[in-house]
Amino acid sequence: MSLYSVVVPVYNSEHTLKELYTRLEKVFRETIKEPFELILVDDGSKDRSYEVMTELRNNDHRVKIVQMARNFGQHPALLCGFSIAKGDFIVTMDDDLQHPPEELPKLVNVMRQRDDVDAIIASYEGRKHNPIRRLGTKVSVWATSKMLGKDPNLQITSFRLIRRFLVEAMVKTTTHLPQIGNLLIQTSNRIINVPIHHAERAYGHSGYSFKRLMKDLIYDITSHTAFPLIVVRNLGIASFLVSLVMAIVFLVRFFLYGTSVEGWTSTMLVLLAFFGITLLSIGIIGTYLMNILNESKKLPRYVVRRKETDDDEN
Repeated sequence: MSLYSVVVPVYNSEHTLKELYTRLEKVFRETIKEPFELILVDDGSKDRSYEVMTELRNNDHRVKIVQMARNFGQHPALLCGFSIAKGDFIVTMDDDLQHPPEELPKLVNVMRQRDDVDAIIASYEGRKHNPIRRLGTKVSVWATSKMLGKDPNLQITSFRLIRRFLVEAMVKTTTHLPQIGNLLIQTSNRIINVPIHHAERAYGHSGYSFKRLMKDLIYDITSHTAFPLIVVRNLGIASFLVSLVMAIVFLVRFFLYGTSVEGWTSTMLVLLAFFGITLLSIGIIGTYLMNILNESKKLPRYVVRRKETDDDEN
């Protein structure tokens, strides 16, 4: 018998938690037929989520609950859940019921059959996210493929089934703002997709706005690759070569034909272009320096306000 730890980051989900638990419990009892624990990590919710979590815990001690001191984000919340997970396999899924618990056996069955697979990531059939979220996901997948050498056909989603040894490796990371998908790719190349049904969001709306998606993408790029710096370097080289060629042409025209260079507008356009490239370069370098500063501070990735687990009670 294998123990499964289901880790769910919770944020303003008072309306979905009871249904999530009920459906998960039924799936493990009737379909998977293996023991499980449900780890709910409240990531600074502003509603009654923690009260609902406490109620679930009181009714079933397989439910372990953690409350963060503030909103640290989905990925630190997952790492917090990983740190107390006891399972041989760890499941990550969202709290909004867009990951139907009834689809989990598809991942489990493949993992049972494939000893050569370390992690399974669900790929969505008929993704139900809004257009902005879908666009952001496509851009992120493309960027991650370029940065980390990932297979571009491998979808990265938050519905996963992972072997314990990978989770133990990820918990040891000291990255300031870890991304679970990126950590997975960096720790194993034995990762596959299994298609599942993606459900409509039952309540509320996604916390991933366009601004949030762009912020995460910029952080991913500046934390895992020197691509922006290489682009700026190449722009500088190209600009120097163009200016050198133009200088030679203008000198030849002046000495052979007596033609002088005129045009205040063209001069200003060239200056503005170079100033723009210079400011862009400073901004990119500043972003890298800020990431280095944040890493050097060694700030905690999350702070636990309180938790209720069997270990605490014992």
